[in-house]
Amino acid sequence: MKKVLLSIMFAGVASFASAQKSEINEAKKTWNLLGITSGKSLATDLKTLNGGLARTDLAIANEKSKVMAEAWVYRALFASRIALIDSVNLNNAKAKQKIADEAITKAEELDKKGAEKENIAQAKTNVENAVRNRAIYAYRKKDFKTALEAFKEIIAKNPNDTSMYVNAGVTAKEIQNYPEVIKNFKKATELNYPESKALYSEMINITMDKLKDSVAGLKLIQEAAVKYPEDSYFIGLETDLYIKSGDISKSQEMLKKLIAKDPKNAVYQYLMGETYYKQALAIQNKRNALDVKKKKEFDAMTAQMNKFIDESVPYFKKALEIDPKNVSALENLKIIYMFKNDTPNYEDMKKRLDAIKQ
Repeated sequence: MKKVLLSIMFAGVASFASAQKSEINEAKKTWNLLGITSGKSLATDLKTLNGGLARTDLAIANEKSKVMAEAWVYRALFASRIALIDSVNLNNAKAKQKIADEAITKAEELDKKGAEKENIAQAKTNVENAVRNRAIYAYRKKDFKTALEAFKEIIAKNPNDTSMYVNAGVTAKEIQNYPEVIKNFKKATELNYPESKALYSEMINITMDKLKDSVAGLKLIQEAAVKYPEDSYFIGLETDLYIKSGDISKSQEMLKKLIAKDPKNAVYQYLMGETYYKQALAIQNKRNALDVKKKKEFDAMTAQMNKFIDESVPYFKKALEIDPKNVSALENLKIIYMFKNDTPNYEDMKKRLDAIKQ
């Protein structure tokens, strides 16, 4: 199945807002000038931004201006901008983000008529982009713990961003925090992440192989099979699980119901054949490990193996009848006919496979 990777996209610097008693007006002027003077150097931009932020410090300290939405709006803009661009001093970026978050909350509380709606939205975007960039920087430096905390912070701010759930899951996997992987991937699938099929595959593998929880693993397999009924992978995993646990009848019972409901489904026919074929392969492996002197046991195993092979063939043929390009059925039949020294049928399967691969 497709490997799940980190969704990396650094956020760029956003455009600036427009302008308008004292410290607030000066803060506005500074903010507007940034659209002209920014980009010369990080040090220059930070100096200008800190100067503007200092103006808002004075504005919110004044009894008259601290109740004005603009004072808090520009405070949020300056602080969020510093949080976004300061890639050198992580602690400073975090501290300014905290100031921005507090200012955004206060600005929204005071902006009753929504006059500062756009500026508040800009400050929020700056904060989200600042955290996103911090997460990606940390991930690239292999500081996965810091990256995971940042991705979770983004999720808290925007709980519908599926790519951030995936990023959090991928990052958690790097530090082997498997429950966190499952939690985030599961949320992404619930929000219909485009590559949910790959996420299910990852969750199933982790649950079965790392967490050793076959009950939870089976639940995920069944959930994925329902969501992707035309995909043989998940139905195959379920049948494999039953086969490995020795519950062949459970696997076949499930497939019989599916075939009865949809007899022209090539996947179901193929998988039913697999339930017999895999039993034959399991016996073959045991037989190969048998002492050559135990001829009686060898012959008994051979007979049983051939019985399962013969039972698999009609289902593989039916799968091909429905879907002539079912590669898995062709491959298995080719092996079976070679085993049985049935040259004509072997050559037929090989020819059909070669035609598909061309």
